[in-house]
Amino acid sequence: MTGRRRTRTSSPVLPRPVKATLLSAGALVACASIAVGCGVIPGATGGSGDDPVTVMTWAPEKTAATNMPGMPAMAMAYARWINAQGGINGHQLKVITCNDHNDFVDAAKCAQQAVDEKVVAVVGSYSQHGRSFLTPLESAGIPYIGGYGVTNDEFTSPLSYPVNGGEPALLAGLGEQLGKSCGPAALVRPDTAAGDQLPVLLDSGLKSEGHPSASDQRAAEDATEYSRQTRQALERATSDPLKRGCVVPALGDRTDTFMDSFRRDRENYPTVRMGTVLGSIDQSQIDATGGKSSPYEGSYVTSWYPNASDPRWDTMRKVIKDHAFGDNRIDPADAGVQTTWIAYTVLKAAIESLDGGEVSARTIQRALDDGLKVTTGGLTPTLSWRFEDLIAAVDFPRLINADVTFQVVRQGQLVTARRGFVNVSKSLENAD
Repeated sequence: MTGRRRTRTSSPVLPRPVKATLLSAGALVACASIAVGCGVIPGATGGSGDDPVTVMTWAPEKTAATNMPGMPAMAMAYARWINAQGGINGHQLKVITCNDHNDFVDAAKCAQQAVDEKVVAVVGSYSQHGRSFLTPLESAGIPYIGGYGVTNDEFTSPLSYPVNGGEPALLAGLGEQLGKSCGPAALVRPDTAAGDQLPVLLDSGLKSEGHPSASDQRAAEDATEYSRQTRQALERATSDPLKRGCVVPALGDRTDTFMDSFRRDRENYPTVRMGTVLGSIDQSQIDATGGKSSPYEGSYVTSWYPNASDPRWDTMRKVIKDHAFGDNRIDPADAGVQTTWIAYTVLKAAIESLDGGEVSARTIQRALDDGLKVTTGGLTPTLSWRFEDLIAAVDFPRLINADVTFQVVRQGQLVTARRGFVNVSKSLENAD
């Protein structure tokens, strides 16, 4: 789930102080910007009166590994929708987008562009290079609202305001889900810095159910085939003839590539179950790989949010239909798109809470720090970033929402396996 859709350390991580220096941009970054609506002044930041509010959303696109093009596309559709209604408290919303190319240098360049453009926040974004982009943002005092949660830094930076539990909650939740019914478990994950911390989180959930740790198998994030990893995973998952084991691919965009190898190799082994997280698969992938005959049939899936068919997503779906203009980058079932929607919901609430006053990075940060409560129509619990709202996980001091949902692929459909949210804060607090 470093993929689309998702970081942990073996020693406690305490909040880092705000850095005193900026990273150098070095070169201009190839980013696209969009000013949506009328009267948008390039570079305006949104002060008092009816000045536009400028924000940024970034994500990797057109790379050999994880790609999240739906997130910046959703941000632009959201801005069109908001501006068609007159903006937020009279402010038009200007969205600048940036491609971080899954590269730490480009991630820093995106952040430096946000500083140069004087944005009031970075909203609903994805990057695996937290330290690279957070240093410039912290130095400039720019809040980072609703990141995807794929790096540990997003849960330690005092200027990060996560809207979900990120990959920590997904992996811990999946461990709890699999620990109730699986025999031996095998995790296949990227051989990256973010991937190195996935086994700890999955094991924290497994151990909460009295289940042994999963075997840990590394794989290149941009591999074109995974035959060696599938065979190793199948050998581990079928090592106990009395219990049906589980294979857990956590490879983001490359999960489909893994499944191509898995489909060929599994015929030589006893039947196993699959377990993964939303972001590594979604309904479109299930449909594309055979529906009821898909290799994902019977898979356990953990998500941050309700199922994509839930009526609580109806407003987002209507916005996509009316304001995305057929942009096929936006899939309403994509966890990244959903996260961007929720992150912009937080931004809107923060601006509205200012009651027509100055809209700046400083005032938005103050509103969030002073206990603003944001409701999301039941898509998440009420969000608030006060000290008392933080869970007691020392590795993730900024994590406020440890709720996940359990889903399963049944008859070719991704459906709810258990009603309501499941809170996995205890597993995160007990992560070794």
